[in-house]
Amino acid sequence: MPNTDLTPATLIDPCTTSRSHRRQAWTITGLLVVFMMVNFADKSVLGLAADPIRHDLGLSATGFGLANSAFFLLFSLCGAMGGLLADRVRPRWLLLGMALLWSIAQIPMALGGGLAALVVSRIVLGAAEGPAFPVAQHSALAWFPDNRRNLPGALLSVGIALGVVLAAPSLTWMIQHHGWRSSFAAVAVAGVIWAAIWTFFGTDRPSQAAAHSVTAEPGNDEEESSPAPSYRRILTTRTWIGATIGYFSTYWMIALSLVWVPSYLHDGLGYSTTTAATLVAGLWAINAVALLTQAGLTGWLLRRGVSSRWARGRVGGVGLLVSALGCGALSQAARGPVAVLLLFVGFGLCGAMSTVAVTTVAELVPARRRGGALGLMNAAVTTGGLIAPVLTGYLVDTQGSAGYQHAVLLAAALLLVGGTAAVTLMDPARDARLLTPSTVVADR
Repeated sequence: MPNTDLTPATLIDPCTTSRSHRRQAWTITGLLVVFMMVNFADKSVLGLAADPIRHDLGLSATGFGLANSAFFLLFSLCGAMGGLLADRVRPRWLLLGMALLWSIAQIPMALGGGLAALVVSRIVLGAAEGPAFPVAQHSALAWFPDNRRNLPGALLSVGIALGVVLAAPSLTWMIQHHGWRSSFAAVAVAGVIWAAIWTFFGTDRPSQAAAHSVTAEPGNDEEESSPAPSYRRILTTRTWIGATIGYFSTYWMIALSLVWVPSYLHDGLGYSTTTAATLVAGLWAINAVALLTQAGLTGWLLRRGVSSRWARGRVGGVGLLVSALGCGALSQAARGPVAVLLLFVGFGLCGAMSTVAVTTVAELVPARRRGGALGLMNAAVTTGGLIAPVLTGYLVDTQGSAGYQHAVLLAAALLLVGGTAAVTLMDPARDARLLTPSTVVADR
């Protein structure tokens, strides 16, 4: 439906229309796509090496789930802190520090660490990676106007999928031929290489950098002279709540995909390790296609005057509902082509909600609160990563292969709740009016 909301006209920033600005914007976006690729290659190592790690370290399914959940112990807290910090510190330096710390965290396991080293290294890695997605999105989206943010936002999420698509076969090969510790060394080296490239080519948008400078003049950013709403007001809008619930269900699926889907395919459905790795790569490839399709559809709708409530909230919410149907059917399916198709639908389509949630909050929130709002949302949704691995491990330990089916059925229920919340609650144009300078008191 056409957007008939009486919202103020958006002023054109002449800087964003210059060719050099556009070239630099896409260069930074490309670097941040690779940043997210390395980020999720790091996360995927434990799932790909699950069987040899459990064998060598003597871990039960529940113990392995706890080791994976350790990653999220500080992930959510640091995600919120990093997002809030991004409103005060230049994102360029935050991103560089995170990449270096990721690489350092991989070293103990690459050099022969045991269970204690695994748990500690995953906690440190989670703390370093917690702010990665919101800070990367905050940095990239600052280079684009709202109606052009869907593609760069989606590309960063595609980087997540590409990271696993490339990591699944390559790291599986390394694990099989050089031992599972070699995979930790590989992702550590990848992080160092990215950090070196970012040191020379990474930068912040000029107005964004000026906003973090003590000498900044008023008006350097898009709402610099306007009073900013408090985080409390932002977090109580229906749009932020709906986007967060929808994104939570997506992140639950991401955690399952990284930690338990390889074992589910191998132990639950009986596929070989190599075939399971290929199917995992295919799942994430479907996710990438879904992200780009959503970005193209949403951008097309927005440019034709369709409200963000429909172009973002309804598109993302319907994707979650379709995934819920796929997972519900998958929980009852046996090994075969139908199960693979349902796996791709259930686990592959829901990832588009990550971009929908981020771009919706970026539309809703003034620039000076964007990093914090995204970080707090990321902190809330990634609690799913803390719960999903250990709960699934418990189900597998107590129920055997049936535990995988029940875990998938639970995922379907969460996707149903998330899709319903996105469809019914998200309306950024409506809630943005509640946060306009005439209705808020500056958060001093």
